[in-house]
Amino acid sequence: MAKFYFKSSKEEKHLVPSRKTIDFLLSYSKSLQVLECNNLKFETILN
Repeated sequence: MAKFYFKSSKEEKHLVPSRKTIDFLLSYSKSLQVLECNNLKFETILN
């Protein structure tokens, strides 16, 4: 009979992002513009 080895899914890793990462993601999301035209999506970054 085969043995199954796995890690418990109850383990939770609490990730703590740095302030620099948070600022980068917020500024990126503010500058991202998505335009839909005839079932096509165009993504542009407004910098």
